Amino acid sequence: MERRSFLFAAAAGAAAVSAGVGYRRWQEIDPVVRAPGRELGHYLRDRGSVPPPSEVIDTDVAIFGAGMAGLTAAWQLRRDGHDDFLVVDGPEPFGNAAGGQYGDLAYPTGAHYLPVPSRDCTHVREILSDLGILQRDPHGDKPYYDERYLLHAPEERLLANGRWHEGIVPRAGVPAAELAEHARFFAEMERLRGLHGSDGRRVFTLPSSASSRDPAWLQLDTLTLKGWFERNGYTSPTLYWYVDYCCRDDYGASAATVSAWAGLHYFCARGGTAANAGDGAWLTWPGGLQPLAAGLAARARARRLSGAAVSIREVEGKVEALCCALEHGKPRSYLVRARKAICAMPLFVASRVVDNIAAYGFDPVRHLPATAPWLVANFLLRGFPEELPEAPLAWDNVVLRPEGGPQLGYIVSTHQDIRVAPPERTVFTTYAALSHLSPLAARRWLQSASSDELLALAAADLHAAYGRDVGRYVERADITLRAHAMAVPLPGFRSNAGLAALQALNGPLLFAHADLSGFSVFEEASWWGVQAARKALTLL
Repeated sequence: MERRSFLFAAAAGAAAVSAGVGYRRWQEIDPVVRAPGRELGHYLRDRGSVPPPSEVIDTDVAIFGAGMAGLTAAWQLRRDGHDDFLVVDGPEPFGNAAGGQYGDLAYPTGAHYLPVPSRDCTHVREILSDLGILQRDPHGDKPYYDERYLLHAPEERLLANGRWHEGIVPRAGVPAAELAEHARFFAEMERLRGLHGSDGRRVFTLPSSASSRDPAWLQLDTLTLKGWFERNGYTSPTLYWYVDYCCRDDYGASAATVSAWAGLHYFCARGGTAANAGDGAWLTWPGGLQPLAAGLAARARARRLSGAAVSIREVEGKVEALCCALEHGKPRSYLVRARKAICAMPLFVASRVVDNIAAYGFDPVRHLPATAPWLVANFLLRGFPEELPEAPLAWDNVVLRPEGGPQLGYIVSTHQDIRVAPPERTVFTTYAALSHLSPLAARRWLQSASSDELLALAAADLHAAYGRDVGRYVERADITLRAHAMAVPLPGFRSNAGLAALQALNGPLLFAHADLSGFSVFEEASWWGVQAARKALTLL
């Protein structure tokens, strides 16, 4: 963690991330920069051997990682009546679903919403029902959800040409020919949403493992989404900006690099319905997905251990894992022995931790997905800055930057609160996916960037929306760096033999993580958690 006092900077040319960014310095604040997992990871990388284990812990099922996949696996084990299991948290409990608090104000440091699940996502509906979020008819066409968690209006808006507009698809001032192209694209998405392949499966659905394997549709995974656009005669700059924004928001990479199959899946796979919300509604919490993660952890009632697995190996048909925790900067290790173990950590970590992972059919050189770096920043504000016309403050607020850039807008933590008057304080959360750089270059930039440079990137959309005036409202800024935030579904990811091998594995060691699908969303992570838990109990 880096903590020091520095100047809240209004960046000139804020879309740039380079040493050439200029600053107008005018208000001093006290920020915090966090990089979850960096301290432990760098210790293991740079400071040599782990001390001998101080204890040996035996359990029937061990789960390594307390992100959404690991927590769902624990939830499923408990749901199936099994209680002899434990969870080793990993470097950050809840992973990409983590969050924080400013007093009574919660905020996310990772994912911040969940689309209402379709009927295909039975496992997600069951989770939401068990947590009391889905209140009636979990297996029906239109379940009833707790109103507190359905996204309230106004949902989203777009800043373009100095004015706010409802929705985030650019329409104001867009020529009629481009709007016609918009209509053609969305009509095509609606058509694709209802199609089935020659195997009878939906072409696009969640979990993605249930999607059609029809070779005709898998051809979409041989080109990028930008290539698909060009092949189908889409030339509208505003439409391309929108789909590129969606790819950067969901996959951390641009439409020029993301697989066309993945890009279309974003638009065609969900389609959830509810009795008390419109089609395609979203669920959200002030703390992002942290309340959902905390709910899973509470329902699982798992024994949880701090630290992370350093090495995992099979020994005589069982699994042994050496784990290490840093306590006041000093390492302590312990050994976990289990009949079954669920490796619920990102694959870039598993490839370094699992002994001879190639023996399971996964060659990191050929099969490891690329991962996208992200920056998430939370700004505690006293009051609300004055808004530009025309649309009012929404939950999701996006700035149109025709030249592109890493920024993804900002969300408002107190949006879901029901109050007679606006609260005295609120939190604005900004997101940035460094998709304008290669993943390696972006990680290097995150590690070397000064606090001023990180803040300039984090605050760029706030400056675009409010100008210098926003600074006098800011009491605190917290920046979270996620160097390997999510897997990127590049062309060919649907035919990744290493991912298929880990998906099918059914032995002492099991795998569960959204990386198995090739992209990072709750529906995928929870699916693999449920599958691994069920496999762990099949021979009991």
